[in-house]
Amino acid sequence: MNSIFKSRLYKAIFFSLLILVIGTSGYLSLFDYSFIDALYMTVITITTIGFGEVHPFGVGEKIFTIGLILSSLFIFGYAVSSFSEYLISGQFFQHLKNRKVQKQIEQLKGHTIVCGFGRNGKQALVRLQNYRRDVVVIEQNKELIKYLDDNKVLNIEGDATSDETLLKAGIENAKSLITALPSDADNLFVVLTAHQLSRKCKIISRASKESSYKKLKFAGADNVIMPDKLGGDHMASLVVTPDIIEFVDRLSIEGDTTTNLEEISVNDLPNEYLNKTILDLDLRKKTGCTVIGYKTTNQDYIINPDASIKLVEDSNLIVLGRPEQINKLREIF
Repeated sequence: MNSIFKSRLYKAIFFSLLILVIGTSGYLSLFDYSFIDALYMTVITITTIGFGEVHPFGVGEKIFTIGLILSSLFIFGYAVSSFSEYLISGQFFQHLKNRKVQKQIEQLKGHTIVCGFGRNGKQALVRLQNYRRDVVVIEQNKELIKYLDDNKVLNIEGDATSDETLLKAGIENAKSLITALPSDADNLFVVLTAHQLSRKCKIISRASKESSYKKLKFAGADNVIMPDKLGGDHMASLVVTPDIIEFVDRLSIEGDTTTNLEEISVNDLPNEYLNKTILDLDLRKKTGCTVIGYKTTNQDYIINPDASIKLVEDSNLIVLGRPEQINKLREIF
């Protein structure tokens, strides 16, 4: 529907310019007017303003002007009708909104794209907002798009499996992409497309079937999450080790005031700490936080790392602390 309105609008603009060119050319070539006089006569004729002629008309000029008036009435009537319909349909304001959103997205660096705003997509958005991360949501459902607009969430209305839609969402500058579409086949296509468009973007995909796991990993997904399996594992763990699970749940991050875990990239630390040890960092004394994990450059995790481990580039620290201690950590580092 949007393309139909745009097509009619472009036709109206084209014919309006065409009648202006024909009128100016006619007065120039047929009646030996200067360019300014020809343009002036054309404008006052097609707009039916009714100012006086440049000089008295002959028979030929009168016939040409009559034809110009009749033609312009039909063309401008069509133009007004097309533009009015474009305004009434809301397409004009939607176009303005899309341009504004696109400009905001173009300014983003290191943001996250969430494909699909279903149950998993909503949970992902809430968690990312608690982290204060920039997010762009891709969704097709108009009601959900309205909800996102009302809550001032940057969004793109379109098919997430399309190259064009992912490019509009800023895939080339995105740090990560979460695809939470209900269909595994659609998620697979998004992973393939996103991996082709940006090799540096971390891709996390939802899967509903065991058979889809390997396919998604092969297609380029860095992580594949199966919500149903996670839910079952979690419930079983509450039976076997309830206190441990409840304790771990309380470590989850819900917002700045309830944060208990923080991930620190060694690259973001002051240069003076590079190639120093965890002991030299002295987090416990400075902030009260404790280093409980270390991620090496080979993507291996070390639980409860030794204080003598060196802080090298592209490695990460996982830190545990109370909310006020985590806030102090952020302030210092």
